[in-house]
Amino acid sequence: MLHVQVQKEKRRLTGYLLSFLLFFAILFFFLFCVRAMESKSEEESLASLRNAVQRACVQCYAIEGRYPPSVEYLEEHYGIVIDRKRYHVFYDGWASNVMPDITVLPAEPDSQEKGGTS
Repeated sequence: MLHVQVQKEKRRLTGYLLSFLLFFAILFFFLFCVRAMESKSEEESLASLRNAVQRACVQCYAIEGRYPPSVEYLEEHYGIVIDRKRYHVFYDGWASNVMPDITVLPAEPDSQEKGGTS
C-alpha cells in the first residue's frame, strides 16, 4: 500500500498578527461608532425634554393666562414626566406673564452607581 503524506503549509506569524490587528481595528471602530451614537442620543433626549417643558409652559399660558410657577406644577397638571435620575431641570420664572428660562442638564451619576460606599 502506498502512503502519501501531504505537507500542510505553515502559516506565518505575520499572517496571524495581521489578522489580530485587523480584528482589533474593526472592534475599535465599532465601539467608537456605538459611543458616538450614545452621545448623539443623549443630546437629542436633552433637547426633547427641554422642548416638552417649553411647550407645556406655553400651553399653560394659553389655558390659564399665566406661566406655571414651577416644573412640579407642570408635572402635576400637564403630564410632563422628568427622569430625575438622568436630568436636572432648572426653571427660572420670575413673573407669571414672562416666559421662564428653562435649562435641562444631564445628571451626574452618583457614587452609588459608580460602586462607591458613600
